[in-house]
Amino acid sequence: MRADGTFIAVEVEDAAAGDTELARRLAEACPVDIFLASDSGVALVDGNLDECVLCRLCLDAAGARGAGSPVKIIKLYDDGALLD
Repeated sequence: MRADGTFIAVEVEDAAAGDTELARRLAEACPVDIFLASDSGVALVDGNLDECVLCRLCLDAAGARGAGSPVKIIKLYDDGALLD
């Protein structure tokens, strides 16, 4: 699953998107409410994507950073560089 804002894209691996525990941790960690925990797992709030402050709390909640993380924050303004 991926959602693109103007400056930031958020990608959650399909295998992780249905994980309700991960969804809860992401929703709890994000200070700008990009992630929503639903009964089916992770949901993204498209209108909040560009509110991302690059705090990395979602990456910590996901338990990994970089290419191995189930959650990726993609800096569209930086040629698609990953936040790690």
